[in-house]
Amino acid sequence: MGMTRHFIRVYLLVVLAIAGVSWSQERLWLAYSSQSAAPDSALTAALAVIERRLLPLSPTARAEAMREFANIEGLNVELMPLADIAGARTLQKLARGESTLMQAAPNETWLLKQLDAATAVALKRVEKPMQRGPLEWALSMLLYAAIALAVMIWLWPLTRDLRELETATESFGDGNWLFNATIGQRSQVYALSQAFKKMAARIDELIGSQRDLTNAISHEIKTPLARMQFEIEAAQRAADVDALRDHLNHIKGDIEDLNALLTATLDYAFLERADMSLNVGSHDFTQLIPAVAEYVRHSAPAAIEIRCATPTAATRVHCDARLMETALKNLLFNAIRHAQTRVEARFSIDDDGYRLAVDDDGPGIPEADRERVFGPFVQLTPHAGKKEGFGLGLAIVRRIAQWHQGGASVEQSPLGGASFVVHWPKAAD
Repeated sequence: MGMTRHFIRVYLLVVLAIAGVSWSQERLWLAYSSQSAAPDSALTAALAVIERRLLPLSPTARAEAMREFANIEGLNVELMPLADIAGARTLQKLARGESTLMQAAPNETWLLKQLDAATAVALKRVEKPMQRGPLEWALSMLLYAAIALAVMIWLWPLTRDLRELETATESFGDGNWLFNATIGQRSQVYALSQAFKKMAARIDELIGSQRDLTNAISHEIKTPLARMQFEIEAAQRAADVDALRDHLNHIKGDIEDLNALLTATLDYAFLERADMSLNVGSHDFTQLIPAVAEYVRHSAPAAIEIRCATPTAATRVHCDARLMETALKNLLFNAIRHAQTRVEARFSIDDDGYRLAVDDDGPGIPEADRERVFGPFVQLTPHAGKKEGFGLGLAIVRRIAQWHQGGASVEQSPLGGASFVVHWPKAAD
């Protein structure tokens, strides 16, 4: 039913447009033809003969001669006062002794020639109106059938793709967050389907992220809450001030862990917002990278050395400096947790854009886990059996890279461990 309705609308629109253009063209052609048509040579000769016969006659004799022309010759000829003739151009031609045409009614034309100062001879020329025969009507019907076929050929795949898009949209609205409409690249709605597919994937990603966030927070909060409950009960049974102070210090540490968890969660949730906008500017990475490395160095074990390698041309790097500084801190803190003796931050610029890499000489990341490690609250086997952080640092790094129209990945480091790489284009905005 929808296909039929769309077809009838488009077909009628096309037919009416073509009919209107054809009618207007025909009217213009007739008007132009009536203005520019030349007098018929036979009628012009007949009018010249009539003029020669009428010139020597008196007005009364001229009227009798006009009746003879009508009875004997079968001509429709009249004497017309010049005062009844309109049109300056027509009167000018008559004054010069020329023959001219005057349109009196549809399909009726008068051939005029001036007889004297007050009178002109008018010879009527009747044109047979154009009529369409069976062949013309058959050709017209064939033309409109061809138009219908062309409209159908154009409209059918469009309607099919719109129906496919409608079905996928209804499925999406029912809670199936995967957009599974199959629309070819040549379709007129291909760009629309790709935009909707991208939106659906983003919504699915956000829903999954919020679900993981909720589950992970619930799990992460349980441990410090259980420790705090245990410490409170122990503090209530404390026999001296020193024991009570130890329990309170443990409670304070658990509160700091909870605060750190909430801070990291809020940072990640902020980057997951769809309406977030970057504050992109031009920044000097020859100053920023060493400053961040120096800040992290204060928290690093004494046995770990942190080095920086930044080209001198990195003085006008386009990015959101606050977010990129956060990404670099997260990568460096992650590196010092796994490095043995050395961590290196490298920055480079090429035709593809910017590349920030943090290398360490630790155990590295297994190839099977190199994609999973960027998920929120994902932690691989804790180093030295100790759990550190909440598994949000690398997830935040990837989201920062994505907001810069780039990405984040991990590969084998030249130092022997892992090399975490953030890349983004120069024109990121």
